[in-house]
Amino acid sequence: QVQMVESGGGLVHTGGSLRLSCSASGRTFSTSAMGWFRQPPGKDREFVAAIRGDSSVTIYSESVKGRFTIARDNTKNTVYLQMNSLKPEDTAVYYCAAKASWYPSSRADDYRYWGQGTQVTVSS
Repeated sequence: QVQMVESGGGLVHTGGSLRLSCSASGRTFSTSAMGWFRQPPGKDREFVAAIRGDSSVTIYSESVKGRFTIARDNTKNTVYLQMNSLKPEDTAVYYCAAKASWYPSSRADDYRYWGQGTQVTVSS
């Protein structure tokens, strides 16, 4: 049974930083693209960042480019999201996800496995 568990969320002031982690179990994800999505209050889920299985390709939404960094450690079956210069509009529940295939995508429908989410709140 595949499980993906996010951690690292919390409350931070504007301009602060957080590092989210997502630990996957139940199968090896080294050949799978992994991504982060978020759902702000009252809004639809949106793409944040994704990374190819071998880390050679990363993609970001325009709203986080230059502030967030996605990385992964395949020896630990874990993907990270380093979030710097946080803004109130980054407030959301953040979800990690994994594809069955290796190439990253910004489409939520392309991802097969999902975590339960972790809350990130940025106060102004």
